[in-house]
Amino acid sequence: MSYSVGQVSAFAGVTVRTLHHYDKAGLLSPSERSAAGYRLYGEADLARLQQILFYRELGFSLGEIGAILDDPGTNALEHLRARQAKLSEEIARLRRLAEVAERAIEVQQTGVSLTPEERFEVFGEIAFDLSYATDAELKWADSEGQRESMARAAAHTKEDWRQLMGEAGAWRAELLAVFDEGEPSEGERAMDLAEEHRLHISRWFTACPPDMHRRIADGFLADPRAFALVVPPSQQRPGLAAYMCRAVHANAARLGGEGRR
Repeated sequence: MSYSVGQVSAFAGVTVRTLHHYDKAGLLSPSERSAAGYRLYGEADLARLQQILFYRELGFSLGEIGAILDDPGTNALEHLRARQAKLSEEIARLRRLAEVAERAIEVQQTGVSLTPEERFEVFGEIAFDLSYATDAELKWADSEGQRESMARAAAHTKEDWRQLMGEAGAWRAELLAVFDEGEPSEGERAMDLAEEHRLHISRWFTACPPDMHRRIADGFLADPRAFALVVPPSQQRPGLAAYMCRAVHANAARLGGEGRR
């Protein structure tokens, strides 16, 4: 039995335009014709369409589907296993994103509500990049320190944030002064500033032993968004992020072990 394009579109759940696209791409062409010359799909065509729709549902491209269906040497099972692995990774990523969204909702519900004016008053030029926050949450989703940091941040009041940002501003001014004066990153003044930064994190967010502080400082070099939370772009100098990273590493080596709390 043969079927017209319209009939196949209706019972297969695809548009006529899609069927024409498959035809033009050489993926599925009607193999029969009616007495009036209209192109018709036969049983073999429908079986091929079913396979195409199956692979499309799994996310294969049309090129990949054509290779699987038309090349006798192609191992369809290997393609399916590879796709299964990718889908599993995507499912895990989406689950983590759902957790991030849930935590963000919790922060919005329990955190202090600030007007735009209050946010500028408290945070000034420091802007928390939502894309960086999401990436960081995904990266450290299994970290107890990340969970504690998020919970404590959500619990801070406006006055807490005012005090926190005041401390950070004074520290930042000293860091810029030390850098501009040419003090070595491994010198005592720079290391003392690195230690102040470590203790600031511990005091306001989560315990920050030297090894964790090293990883945070390495992030300053790996992602400009991370360093922008410490020094806004308008105040940054070339080489400042690397300077801070070296100072943190030098201070961690000076402390040794877990360091002071």
